Amino acid sequence: MAKNILICDDAAFMRMMIKDILTKNGYGIAGEAENGQVAVEKYMETKPDLVMMDITMPEKDGIQALKEIRAKDPGANIIMCSAMGQQAMVIESIQAGARDFIVKPFAPDRVLEAVRKAVG
Repeated sequence: MAKNILICDDAAFMRMMIKDILTKNGYGIAGEAENGQVAVEKYMETKPDLVMMDITMPEKDGIQALKEIRAKDPGANIIMCSAMGQQAMVIESIQAGARDFIVKPFAPDRVLEAVRKAVG
């Protein structure tokens, strides 16, 4: 059965790009969220196998959403994405329980490698 993935990014074109990479490779899309608040709500509704989460978003950033989701579901699989390759954010994300970190702009191969490592 295809793994379902929730895509969280404030940029619609980024969500579309990620969705395109995933669906072409047999993954299902559990939903999309344009900010961290919506991401937490959609996660609780859909219980996806994996979340692809942008860090810099309005309302609630990805790190805060990551912490909230992991508090409600310690087994949640979350991969963080950000254009800012800032070491501190990478470290904070991993310490908060992220499975992996992808820097934008990303190559489809890197996205698929991270997804496969996280959910097989």
